[in-house]
Amino acid sequence: MKIGAEDKKKVILMAVLLVVAVPLAIHSFNFGGSSGTPSAASVPAATATTSSTPAQKKAGPKIRENSLDPTLRTDILAASQKIDYAGGTRNIFKVAEAPPPPIPKAMADVRTPPPPPPPEPPKPQIPLVFYGFTNRPGEPKQAFLKDGDNIFVAVEGMVIERRYKVVKITNNFILVEDILNNNQQTINLTLPQA
Repeated sequence: MKIGAEDKKKVILMAVLLVVAVPLAIHSFNFGGSSGTPSAASVPAATATTSSTPAQKKAGPKIRENSLDPTLRTDILAASQKIDYAGGTRNIFKVAEAPPPPIPKAMADVRTPPPPPPPEPPKPQIPLVFYGFTNRPGEPKQAFLKDGDNIFVAVEGMVIERRYKVVKITNNFILVEDILNNNQQTINLTLPQA
């Protein structure tokens, strides 16, 4: 098939008509044709404005959906500024904390109270006995302590038998601490009885 000069003119004419016809068809579907019948796109907008309640009509001025008027409508702005937006007490910018769980009511305890813990056993006595002391000038006070047949010469801060620490030596008593049992005991300065 051969396309002649006459056929080329028809193809160009058809392309020009399509370029003009397509925008006109789109325009007629969006804004209604010249026949006055509403198009499919404008029907829902028209029913939405007519189905509003009387309270909605009083709230603000009537606005056309298809209006392309670029002027600023101050009456619509004033009407929107008069609307009082009232909300709850909830702050949407903070995470709400859950309310605390209800406090259970105290129930009467019908059980018998548990028995008191047994008293602590008495701490063992320190077996050291005063045997004598010396008090030389310029030297710390020394005490002689006896444990069975052993006699110890003690000064303050000394540990006897790796267990008993001499805390303080005074003229009336010696304060000794049992390191293992954390027990302190005073030994009076009296001569042993023969």
